[in-house]
Amino acid sequence: MSKIGFIGLGIMGRPMAGHLLDAGHDLVTVKRNKPLASELADKGMQELADPKAVAEASEVIITIVPDTPDVEEVLFGEGGVIEGLKPGTLVIDMSSIAPLATQEFAKRIEAAGGEYVDAPVSGGEGGAINAALTIMVGATQEGFARAEPLLEIMGKTITHIGGHGAGQTCKVANQIVVALTIEAVSEGLLFASKAGADVAKVRESLLGGLAQSKILDVHGERMIKRTFDPGFKIKLHQKDLNLALEGARSLNLALPGTANAQQLFQACVGHDGADWDHAGMVRALEALANHEIE
Repeated sequence: MSKIGFIGLGIMGRPMAGHLLDAGHDLVTVKRNKPLASELADKGMQELADPKAVAEASEVIITIVPDTPDVEEVLFGEGGVIEGLKPGTLVIDMSSIAPLATQEFAKRIEAAGGEYVDAPVSGGEGGAINAALTIMVGATQEGFARAEPLLEIMGKTITHIGGHGAGQTCKVANQIVVALTIEAVSEGLLFASKAGADVAKVRESLLGGLAQSKILDVHGERMIKRTFDPGFKIKLHQKDLNLALEGARSLNLALPGTANAQQLFQACVGHDGADWDHAGMVRALEALANHEIE
C-alpha cells in the first residue's frame, strides 16, 4: 500500500480520496481552515501543515485543485511540494489546467527527481462518488505504469493519451464537447417546451435514438426538474473553455461553437449563476426565449 499525499478535497476530490482510503492506502492532506470531512477522518486520513510536509510524508502526491495558478502554488509556492519532494516521488495532477503550463510543471518536477503525470478527469460528482471517472493521462510510459493502479481505484476508463500535457489537451477537448452538447440539449428541450410538447416524454424518446447522450440523460433531467446545484460549476467550465479559446488562438484555429457556449455561460454569471451546475446554461437560453422549460 502507498503513502499518498492528497491535496484538494472539494466536490470531486473528497470521494476520490475516500476510494483510495477504502483500498487500504495511507493518506495525508494539507490542513485547512474548516475541519476535515468526517468520512475521511474516520478512515484515518491525517492533516499536515503544508504541501511541503505532505510531500515529505508521501511516496505519491495527488492534486486536484481549481486552476493552473492553484496547481503552481501547491507545487512550487512557499512551503510547496517541491520543497519536500523525495527522489522517485510520483506526482499526479488530476486538476483541469493549461496543457503548456503542465509541460513546464513536469519539467520542474522531473528536474527535482520526481515523476510527473497529468491525469484530468471527466464524469462529474457522480463519477467521483461511484469510482466511474474517465481519466485522461499524459505521462511517460513508466509514469503511466506507476500511476495506473491508483487511477483504476478512482476511475473506470483510463487512457494514456501521450506525453506530458496530452491528458490536459484531451480534457480541454472533452470540455468543448460537453459545453456544446449542453447547449444542444438546452435548445432541443426548450424548443419542445415552447412548442407545447411534454418535454419529459420528448427527452425519454430522444434517449432511445441517435440524439441519446449522457448529457441528455443527466443534465436533461436537471433542466426539467430545475435542479442546478453543482455538480460541476459554471465558473469552472468557463475556466476550461478559456483554455480552449486561448489554445485556439495560438493554433490559429476558429472554435465558434465554443465561443458561443462561453458567452451563454457568461450570461448565467451575469445573473449570479457562477456557482450553478453547468446544466444551468439553459437559463441563459430561456431568458432569450422568455420561456422556462416545463
